Amino acid sequence: MAFEQHVLTLAGDTPGTHATLYSYTAGPEDAQVKVHLQAALHADEQPGTMALHHLLPMLRDADEKGQLRARFTVFPSVNPLGLATRTLRTHIGRYDLVTGVNYNRRWPDLYQLVAEAVEGRFTDDPDANVALLRKAVGDWLDAQQPGTAAEELRLAVLRSAHDADIVLDLHCDSDSLKHIFTSPELMPGLQDLADWMQVSATLTAEDSGGGSFDEMLPQLYRKAARANPDRPLPMAVETATLEYRGQADVFDDVGLADAKALFGFFASRGLIGADPGPRPVPAPAATPFDATEVVRVDRPGLLAYRVELGQKVTKGQPIADLIAMDGPGAFIVRTPVLAGTDGFVLSRALSKYVPRGGSIAKIVGTQPLASRAGGYLLED
Repeated sequence: MAFEQHVLTLAGDTPGTHATLYSYTAGPEDAQVKVHLQAALHADEQPGTMALHHLLPMLRDADEKGQLRARFTVFPSVNPLGLATRTLRTHIGRYDLVTGVNYNRRWPDLYQLVAEAVEGRFTDDPDANVALLRKAVGDWLDAQQPGTAAEELRLAVLRSAHDADIVLDLHCDSDSLKHIFTSPELMPGLQDLADWMQVSATLTAEDSGGGSFDEMLPQLYRKAARANPDRPLPMAVETATLEYRGQADVFDDVGLADAKALFGFFASRGLIGADPGPRPVPAPAATPFDATEVVRVDRPGLLAYRVELGQKVTKGQPIADLIAMDGPGAFIVRTPVLAGTDGFVLSRALSKYVPRGGSIAKIVGTQPLASRAGGYLLED
């Protein structure tokens, strides 16, 4: 039996402190395909952890039956540092409180770090080139000496993910329908994942501007290929951020359904020798992330939504009212907040008090927006 729990103790940055990172492995160590799964990189986002809680026994049982055809590594809650950041009864699991950095931002530009080590060494063998690139990243990781707990955590996660073939990062939005973020080259290849998840949208971008975890490995292969156009360097990884609804959607029945869908996806790929079940209804095709409007408000106030999740809207349509909380019309005046594009409402804000500049909704359209061209596509 290969199903195994692993425990890594991360040294704390202050006297007498530490954090514990748990992971599980399952499947043959010499399997040709490696899968890396993680949840709660934003530690205040728990739907993915619930899904992996239900998936782990499925993988354990499949492992005992000899059904696993891939090597699975699972981090059910990948950010113990973020789990500890509770202040005045509020969980602030999205940001490192020491640096202010979002835990899912500023992941390293791996090709820049290994470009010198691989220069002139690629051949006409694509498999050998992928192996060379992965080894170079592995060697760089082995040479690092983390200076903080956050750096140690990132290096531990990177050691697992850097040579994986499938990397799925489980998140959630504030109040949202299911959706996926991924790289454009990976679609329609990951359409089967979108189908099994039954997402409302798959949003694609080469670089959304923040150095997100799911963009790190595609950037490695993309940059290597562009820097070596005369050598075959395939996109040797499938990565995606899976957004499992909203923060409040943490329930056993929902997590179990999500786990069954993930199991079905892997089984349909032949990575688990089990019946995946009926093929799901096709999900919508991917759209570019810069066709999705992030609606922001130009003043603080109290939100009163006029639209539901999934509702179709047109440009100029009021999607919410912002109730004034100061000035002559305080708590009386309502200002409409208008949609800036045609599309459907993918997400809303869970907290209805919003500051000036706060994002209150994402509207998924089909045509790239001039306001989003070449900019920072993420909410924060």
